[in-house]
Amino acid sequence: MSEVMEPMIHEDQLPGHESELEPKPDWKPRYPGSGRLEGKVALITGADSGIGRAVAALFAREGADIAILYLCEHDDAAFSKEIVEKEGRRAITIAGDIGDKSFCERAVEQTVHELGRLDILVNNAGEQHPDKDIRDITEEQLRRTFQTNIFGMFFLTQAAMPHLGQGAAIINCTSETMYKGSADLLDYSATKGAITAFTRSLAKNLVKQGIRVNAVAPGPIWTPLNPMGGQPPEDVPEFGKSTPMGRPGQPNEVAPCFLFLACEDSSYMAGQVLHPDGGDTTAS
Repeated sequence: MSEVMEPMIHEDQLPGHESELEPKPDWKPRYPGSGRLEGKVALITGADSGIGRAVAALFAREGADIAILYLCEHDDAAFSKEIVEKEGRRAITIAGDIGDKSFCERAVEQTVHELGRLDILVNNAGEQHPDKDIRDITEEQLRRTFQTNIFGMFFLTQAAMPHLGQGAAIINCTSETMYKGSADLLDYSATKGAITAFTRSLAKNLVKQGIRVNAVAPGPIWTPLNPMGGQPPEDVPEFGKSTPMGRPGQPNEVAPCFLFLACEDSSYMAGQVLHPDGGDTTAS
């Protein structure tokens, strides 16, 4: 891209600080580690909060060192770094916009330089902006949402490829909205459809190189994304209650899907999508 659009932080307070969210999301791993990622290095976007933080915590418990990519929430990122280090693993924080190709290249190089290698790429970061009328979606918002949600995945994957070898894993975060649709998240849902197609196509492209590509499609998960601008304020009190389980999920209920796809437990899986969604997709 000749010009990178600025993240839409000022429009709706996104992406939001987990430190300001009440009640706090549950990121803590539920079980002792078993060394399933021992000696690995993972780069995780959006690892300062929400699902990304929970994934970083679980990966660290399983033996991985973590590169924490985030936009601007320095306090949240510092806490995620502390979480990883308390698990006895190394962590670095890298602030920047994944919609900027040059930043993605620098972030991967910094990861390899400081942590020594790269084995797992988790493309988790994303943004969403609710609009009830398609005419209210500005050109700036449309471009920005695609820039973050899908362009960023391409840029990071391109930058990571020279460092990923046999046994490496790429895990992308798509969404239940790709399957169910969402009346108020037209542009966001469209990017998630693109991510799912990207995942399945990239899996076929890389499988002969021994690199497995899969995805996770969460349902309504309690993270800063929705209550801090990703949903209309009047919808937040009912967030997740329409699922068959009657509640939103917690980040630590999603993170094990990423762990499964990152480790050898899923060695015969490529191009697949896991659905931690409280039964929401199957009930639609």
